[in-house]
Amino acid sequence: MNLNPHPQLEPTSAGALFIISAPSGAGKTTLVKLLMERDTGIRHSISYTTRQPRPGEQDGREYHFIDIATFSAMRDRGEFLEWAEVHGNFYGTSRTWLLDEMKAGRDTLLEIDWQGAQQVRALIPGAVGIFIVPPSIGELERRLRARGQDSEDVIQRRVAAALGELRHVDEFDFVIINNNLQEALEDLAAAVRASRLDFARQLARHPDTFSFLSSH
Repeated sequence: MNLNPHPQLEPTSAGALFIISAPSGAGKTTLVKLLMERDTGIRHSISYTTRQPRPGEQDGREYHFIDIATFSAMRDRGEFLEWAEVHGNFYGTSRTWLLDEMKAGRDTLLEIDWQGAQQVRALIPGAVGIFIVPPSIGELERRLRARGQDSEDVIQRRVAAALGELRHVDEFDFVIINNNLQEALEDLAAAVRASRLDFARQLARHPDTFSFLSSH
């Protein structure tokens, strides 16, 4: 996990940043897709990655798919808020796009692993962390096999990695157990709505409503 040493962050803005993390196979991608279809007030921060697209993925929708040379050049120019190597592939978050969205008061959603979540939240303290977990490790392994995209060796590595990731669940504000997709979606939407009602964010978004506070 690596950070741009000069991210030039601004104080917490009216725009909320939702960071969603999960071990591979927990259902994060599906839940985020459904949330975005339901809540048009959230912009999805699309990360850059050097991994190959999976079946059905499109460049510029799930990720910006680039080669290692391009990624390295962007990293060296300081274009990433954070970047990391995960399972042999590189991932990075656009610094300029994300901060511009927040400054403009727009809610954004970022999908990164627990290491990225930990570091970005240190830079943006008002970010809301949401962790999605499977109902059990056995179910996680079953889902990974059902995808039919990985070899047995890769599946075992992902299961082992998931056990390590799950140990950081207590670092997040909200934890959603994805046992039933519809219920998990309702829980995710509820977490987003509750976060928007935080006093500091309400004050930033509706200063006139709370103008009476400055008169005392």
